[in-house]
Amino acid sequence: MKRALNGTQDGGEHSVSSLNAITPQAAPGSTIEHALQKSEARFRQVVESAPNAMVMIGPGGLIEMVNAQTERLFGYDRGELLHQPIEMLVPERFRRGHPAMRDQFFHNPHSRPMGAGRDLYALRKDGSEFPVEIGLNPIETDEGTKVLSSILDLSARKRMEERFRQVVESAPNAMVMVNGNGRIEMVNAQAERVFGYARDEMLGQPIEMLVPERARATHPDKRAGFFAHPTSRPMGAGRDLFGRRKDGSEFAVEIGLNPIETDEGKMVLSAIVDISDRKQKEERINAALKEKDLLLGEIHHRVKNNLQIIYSLLDLQAARISDRSVIEGLRESQNRIRSMALIHQALYQSKDFARVDFSTFIHTLAPTLITSYDLDPSRLNLVIEADQVLLPINDAIPCGLILNELVTNTLKHAFPAEHQASGASEIRIGLKTELAESQVCLSVSDNGVGLPDNLDLQTSDTLGLQLVQLLAAQLKGRLSINRRNPTAFTLQFPARSGQAEPFKP
Repeated sequence: MKRALNGTQDGGEHSVSSLNAITPQAAPGSTIEHALQKSEARFRQVVESAPNAMVMIGPGGLIEMVNAQTERLFGYDRGELLHQPIEMLVPERFRRGHPAMRDQFFHNPHSRPMGAGRDLYALRKDGSEFPVEIGLNPIETDEGTKVLSSILDLSARKRMEERFRQVVESAPNAMVMVNGNGRIEMVNAQAERVFGYARDEMLGQPIEMLVPERARATHPDKRAGFFAHPTSRPMGAGRDLFGRRKDGSEFAVEIGLNPIETDEGKMVLSAIVDISDRKQKEERINAALKEKDLLLGEIHHRVKNNLQIIYSLLDLQAARISDRSVIEGLRESQNRIRSMALIHQALYQSKDFARVDFSTFIHTLAPTLITSYDLDPSRLNLVIEADQVLLPINDAIPCGLILNELVTNTLKHAFPAEHQASGASEIRIGLKTELAESQVCLSVSDNGVGLPDNLDLQTSDTLGLQLVQLLAAQLKGRLSINRRNPTAFTLQFPARSGQAEPFKP
């Protein structure tokens, strides 16, 4: 009965094992006859109140009983249906083969869905067809075997399925639906284009045909793990995933997994995105960034080398001069140049060319300055308490020059000979962030002789202190001073994570 009245066993619960099984010996009006009449009436009441259309036919294929739902579904009055061939409800294109299939059922009657695995249709009075499911239930009566059919209109379900298929078909990504056994149940046109297979080549095949061979052995276990705990999620988070085309080539993919409940059980709809182009662009960008990093590293390296050349030239010049004040000025200039060179060296050695680890810079600069002034390390204690603070280069250079000037000033003036003879001298350098990391605090303090009371930084004519004032203003910072016990310079300035203003020496 190809594509005729099909079905499930819906309504089967309303069937009975016998109907009107009246024995020939039952006398009219007897208790047995009364019970049978009551049973038949109850049966007819159950059929009438069933939510599905119910049609009962005899071996000859004539309709013997229908319910109100049958009238509503097919558009016939009850009188138009009774004693008519069941084929009146079968589309014309299927009627010729229907009697043979009906006879085949009566030859081996048992409760089952009709036309399992096939799309079945019924015919209304107005000539329109509609998809159906039918459950066949044989019933034994004193007139012989009859068949009670439960008919379910699938039109709404089919419309939903068709909408679903249209959505899947029109999706911009490849869509593949897989059943619990790992067989492909549905694909869209985009899946055909992405994988290079025709639709018929994929349907019913294991999903592993679309998986690279090196990953096929483990894929069924991962698939089973998903079906055990199905949730909508990306597949293989944190891993590179690849698909395999018909020609054997592989390509990078992203896959979204979506469990779907169907009449055939749980299935998984996979949205597959070919990200080959994105991967190629990412590789080009990464290559460009790597090239940029190499270039920036080379620039910082060359700047550092050029500053060291200037440092050496000043050193040669100092060797030709006997005036100690001039030599002192050249040495201070050398220290400033070395301070900038160390920052570029730190950038060259860093993985981040945008920011300098200023704590590392302090640990490098301060001992170098002490060595340049030929102070006895046994009589000078250097204490550095520096948190890791990353400064953009345009903040790091002025901050480094300020540190250079403050430490140099301390080494030159804080510890005269008589003070050094009285005990160990100490310089403390601190670096930290304050106020929820919105402020950077740099401090240089010592236990030396202190600052003169008449020293005014705003009007000082020394180059070093003038630089400190100018550079602090450039950082939009605030410089505070404690003149003695201990002598301390404290600079606070805003922490900037983005691009700072250009450095202006």
